[in-house]
This record gives sequence, C-alpha cells and structure tokens, in this order.
Amino acid sequence: MDLFEKVRVRMGEDLGKYADIGHHYLAFPKLTGPIGPHMEFQGRPVLVWSLNDYLGLANDPEVRQADAQAAAEYGFAYPMGSRMLTGNTDEHEALERELADFIGKPDVFLLNYGYQGFMSVIDALLDRHDVVIYDQLAHACLIDGVRLTPALRLSFRHNDISHLEERLQRAVAHIEKTGGGILVVTEGVFGMRGDMGALDKIADLKAKYPFRLLVDDAHGFGVMGRTGRGVPEHFGVEAAVDVWLATFAKSMALIGAFVAGEKDIVQYLRYHLRSQIYAKSLPIALVIGARKRLQLIRSQPERLQKLWQITHRLQSGLRKAGLDIGPTESPVTPVYLSGNEREAIALVRDLRENFGIFCSVVTYPVIERGKIILRLIPTAAHTEADVDRTIETFSLIAERLRRGYYVSLETAL
Repeated sequence: MDLFEKVRVRMGEDLGKYADIGHHYLAFPKLTGPIGPHMEFQGRPVLVWSLNDYLGLANDPEVRQADAQAAAEYGFAYPMGSRMLTGNTDEHEALERELADFIGKPDVFLLNYGYQGFMSVIDALLDRHDVVIYDQLAHACLIDGVRLTPALRLSFRHNDISHLEERLQRAVAHIEKTGGGILVVTEGVFGMRGDMGALDKIADLKAKYPFRLLVDDAHGFGVMGRTGRGVPEHFGVEAAVDVWLATFAKSMALIGAFVAGEKDIVQYLRYHLRSQIYAKSLPIALVIGARKRLQLIRSQPERLQKLWQITHRLQSGLRKAGLDIGPTESPVTPVYLSGNEREAIALVRDLRENFGIFCSVVTYPVIERGKIILRLIPTAAHTEADVDRTIETFSLIAERLRRGYYVSLETAL
C-alpha cells in the first residue's frame, strides 16, 4: 500500500475521524482574551476549566511585568545556541540553584520542553543491559522515552504494587545475567485521573530490590505537598526519588522544565541529553520569568491555599450532586459519564453554547467505548461562584444525558 494511502486510512480510524466535525471545536479550539477562568470561545464568553494554570500566575500583574521587562531587555533570541555551546547564562544557572533549593535536591538541569526532555532523560540513563519498569498509565512522554531505550521494557498495572514487585523480581533475575541496573518510572499525579502515584509504597520496595526511581511530577510541582514541593513532599519520600522531573507548563504557566537529582547524575545528564545538546537554549526572557514565578510560589502560600479551597468545593459539590469523579487526589477533576461519541459532542455543544462553560472532553478511542470524561482543572483564579455555577450545570447536563436528551441532538451532527 502507498504510504500516504495508509495514512489516510488511519486518519479515519482514530481521533482524526473527528476532524471534519470537531476541528476548532473539540480539537484545536481557540480561546481568546486574557488567560483566566473567564475567556471567549468563538465570540462568546465562557467559564473555562481547561487551563493548567493551577496557581493563577499566567495573568498575574507582577508576572506580566517581569515577562515584559525581560523580553524588552533581551528579546527571545538570546542566548543563541545550545546550553553546552553558546547558550548558557548566569540567569539559567541561578534558576537551577533556586529550583534545587526549593525542592530539596542537590542539583537541577533546565530543559527546553518537558516532553522532549523527559524522553531524553530515560534514553540517556539506560542501555541494553538495563531494565525499565513503568506504570501502564504513565504519560506519553515517558512511554516514548521507554520506547527509545534498548533496555528490557516491562510495564506494571497502574499503582499495583504487587504487580510491580513481580516485575522487579523478573528484573533482578535479568540484571544478574547482564550486569545492568533497574529504573522504575511513574508519575506524581496522573493527569487524566488525578490520582497520585503510590510513591510511598514504591519507596518501601527499595529495601528489598536494587532500583532507582524516576518520577514525572508535572502536575504535582507547585501544587502538591504542604509547601507545593510536589508529591514526594506529600508522601515524605523526597530522598527515595532519584530522578525528579517537572515542567513549568502547569503551576508556573510557562514553557520549560527541569530534571533534579544527585549532582553527579545531573552533571552526567547535562552532557548526555540529546534533546538539549542539539537544541537551542531556553530564551533568557523565559528563564527570568520562571525565576519570578518561583519567587511568588515561595512567598505567596495563599495561592496554594486558594487552589485547594476551590478544589475541595468543586469536588465535594460534584460528589454531593451524585457525579462520579473517580479516585482523584489532586486538583485534576474528571467527571465520568456514560454515552457514545456523538452524544459527547452534543453534550459539549450544549455546555458551551447554552451554559457558557468550556471544559475538555475525552471519549473513544482515547478511552473505552461508551464512556465520556469531562475534565475540569480548578485554579486559584476561580471563584466560589464559578464553582457553584458549574456544579449546578453539570447536575443538569448529566440528567439530560441519562434521559437521552443528547441522542436526539446527535442526529443533527
């Protein structure tokens, strides 16, 4: 079969099949106006629950001013080149020191983007003698990193510690023959379900098995733990996490990421991460912006308190209304409903057109057929009135879905 013909066939078998009816609506939508809970979608005001701006920093006046001043002074070209060659600055190194101090790790290395960086970390750490064991629900960037490595690849059922232990036993038998090592990969917060990786239980296994633990804490950094230092702080297992990854794209509302760990391991990664060696350095304006955001995270704990106040009100209200939000332990709030893909489209149109509420929708083939997930992300910028309006609306649309209201609408799609 011709390569392009094969691609065209695949387009009709996965998410691409929604392109004709959902482009710019379900996929690639355009939200306009200042970033926050209240924006515009296709010319109409909407209450937005789809932005990972957990701490409300994206449109903060101090942040906007720091970003503008840094951009005016340096532009977005400086520094040119990769960090290793001509792209290093005092600002980059200062941010690394400040991040290491905040999360309590010996050293940090900045990454241009979380996705490419996290893939590259896994690739750099492992060779064909090693074993990598990963949670089946790990983020795509971690899965892609695992796919890159020549190591023996084993998955374990989501947060199933007994299954992980079985995999570790197999891994130990393997490395006794190869002389390699073992890396266990999981997440701090799983971004779709909102539950946490079982870091405390995984850490306990270190007393029995020789492995290193890598944690992607993209949704935990700045959000979880008493002071926002992440899920390792929440469980009190900071020392057990050997490679700690986080992005700026969530709580810091910015571009960039970092990897933290022991000094010699981080130094090794500086010299071996292909995604950084062969890519331009993070622009200094973004680095200065990140330093400002980190300063506010550390000096304004009321942002974290407000986030959790809004989160608890939203989640408890949805549960009281009889809605299923699953096992979430974080601000990530999925609402689980039953219905087909076209009902989901009709429901989302009802939410946006008639109730002015914008949230992300997930349906088949991303999840099993007959299921719908509406994913809500509360932030410190939301109000109690936003929450109450949303709970009332979700109660109504869930009842409409149960009564078959959207079956009649979906025939018009």
